[in-house]
Amino acid sequence: MQFDSMSVLCFVMTLIGYVLVKKLHRRFPYMLFSPALFVPFLLIVFMTIFHVSYDTYMQESQWIVWMLGPATVAFAIPIYEYRQVIHKHAISICLGIVFGMLAGVISAFYLAKIFHFDQETSFSLMARSISTPFAMELTNNIGGSVELVILFTMITGIAGVALADLVLAGLKLHSRFAQGAALGNAAHGFGTSKAFMRHKEEGVAACLSMVLAGVFMVLLGPSIIHLVVYALG
Repeated sequence: MQFDSMSVLCFVMTLIGYVLVKKLHRRFPYMLFSPALFVPFLLIVFMTIFHVSYDTYMQESQWIVWMLGPATVAFAIPIYEYRQVIHKHAISICLGIVFGMLAGVISAFYLAKIFHFDQETSFSLMARSISTPFAMELTNNIGGSVELVILFTMITGIAGVALADLVLAGLKLHSRFAQGAALGNAAHGFGTSKAFMRHKEEGVAACLSMVLAGVFMVLLGPSIIHLVVYALG
């Protein structure tokens, strides 16, 4: 691979930007200053000003994406640590995941149909209702775009966090476990972070729902998506 100083600069800026913005976010915990939102915004501004292409950026920064693989394996830790919680709420967790994922896939299908998206974009949109590592694996198995599913997943998470308090207040859920599960199911990583900020029990529920939903969709998602396309298309 040919060495590109601009690609290396982008990689370094991504790492340093994340560290600095994370400290900023701890001091000012506003969504605008979230590292997952503010760092990409700064990088997009930089790349636009200096005409840096996406391919140039990814030349060295692809290793960050590669690290999502080991991160996926690490998701097994909370499942083991909270196995008693899973056993206690097994039925409600399973039903929540199944109906949550079905709602996400079907709503994405109709959204793609309204805007006349092509098949690759449609499949990427239908795979976006789980955390990024799982979504990337799922979209690879159904013929979607990894780049698009990352974008759609981030938008889903940010929108979920932005609307979380309003939606949960409207639903009037009294169980912290149910509120956390809803956040983890609907807004995955972003929702889990939000849930831990609200209450530890909500965070645990969100973490479990996020991980189990990801595993569920990686295993059964391709069949579910193709079935939805066949039945509703």
